[in-house]
Amino acid sequence: MDVKRRQDITRSKPEDRPGGTPVEQAPAPELGTALIPAERYTSSEFMQLEWDRMWKKVWLLGGRSDDMPEPGNYIATEIGKESVLLVRQLDGSVRGFYNVCLHRANRLKPDGIGTVEDDMEFKCRYHHWAYSLNGGLKHIPDLDTFPQGAPPCGRIPEIQVAEWGSFVWFSLDPEAPPLEVYLGIIPQHLDPYHFERMAWTRDITVEWDCNWKTSVDAFNETYHVQGIHPQLKWYLDDINVQYDCYDRHTRYLIPFAAVSPRVLLPSTIPPLIAGIMEAAGMDPAEYEGPITGIRRAVQEFKREHGPKQGKDYSELNDDQLTDDYHYTIFPNVSMNVHADDVMMFRQRPHPTDPNKMFYDIWMFELVPDGEEWPERPRHQLFRHGDRSIGQVLDQDAFNLPHVQNGMKSEAFEGLWIGDQEVRIRHFHKTLSDYVYGHNGPGEGDF
Repeated sequence: MDVKRRQDITRSKPEDRPGGTPVEQAPAPELGTALIPAERYTSSEFMQLEWDRMWKKVWLLGGRSDDMPEPGNYIATEIGKESVLLVRQLDGSVRGFYNVCLHRANRLKPDGIGTVEDDMEFKCRYHHWAYSLNGGLKHIPDLDTFPQGAPPCGRIPEIQVAEWGSFVWFSLDPEAPPLEVYLGIIPQHLDPYHFERMAWTRDITVEWDCNWKTSVDAFNETYHVQGIHPQLKWYLDDINVQYDCYDRHTRYLIPFAAVSPRVLLPSTIPPLIAGIMEAAGMDPAEYEGPITGIRRAVQEFKREHGPKQGKDYSELNDDQLTDDYHYTIFPNVSMNVHADDVMMFRQRPHPTDPNKMFYDIWMFELVPDGEEWPERPRHQLFRHGDRSIGQVLDQDAFNLPHVQNGMKSEAFEGLWIGDQEVRIRHFHKTLSDYVYGHNGPGEGDF
């Protein structure tokens, strides 16, 4: 059986929804076939290079704008060894600064969301040094006992902050290009989904025993579906996938409500596809067409019934009503984007150990017009294995520590990448551009 030809997956064309998410396939990049060194995943030296030359230069996802609607609301978030405060100002803008007191280095606020004290200032709990909403030093108790006076800088160093897509972003680099320049094609591609219409439904951080890139790799290809997620072969087409590589960022378009060409077509509707139909408002028992026609039937049903359900799909093409448009925003944001929800993952490095990471799971669901928004979920933090995060993610989480341990083997030199993993190769090319410059790594480099 030729797995690439058994089914003909039709795709939307650019003219089907002009002005919406572009669907044209990007030109295939010339990335070569060299091994990607395993040391990139295990080396403390490379971890330091990443921090100095990449993490401190890029734009990073900080949090959700609706977590800080009013002046004095803040988000404290960590990246590597740093913690930053993103704060809504009196004029409605957002500014940010390092989350550290200039006195004895106490963190001003713990990781999470909150609101400053009544007098609109951050007060260090250790000795009550006080700072304004923008990080400026306001008050030092017993200043006369400091013969050297107050710190001459007068404020905690500020960081760049910007908002897009109902999210707050930050950069530790004062010379970083504007966020809209860094994001490039991303707003044009994702604005039609209107993330601002989606409500928080899940907020989890899991500590995983693997390098952050091991996780990014896993979500940058569908080649592993056949191995790690066998049940999904009766839910999606992991063969007829469109891969697109842009400047820094990448995506793949994978058909949902379809059966993988790797398996024989079933005689009845698979339960997972029936779930897609039911979520759209369809009754699977009333469907009389072929299995291969369900994807299109769901698209037509949602196009017809969406407005009556309070769901505006007018800026999305038909494929977006069923399929997974998966984006990676370099370096560490993975997004499974759908018409009715988005699964967003932040993959953050451990401060000191290249063999550990923090995996943030943020889920948002479209709220129909006129319906009340659900209460924001409480953030949960735990280690892998303490509890389930869902069957599919549990399967990935179980496997990734084994991948990480294999990276340390003397028998393994590096990643042997195929065409279905082009996004991984593009990711490492982009990483190399930051770490080594556009000439790429030299002899002896990782």
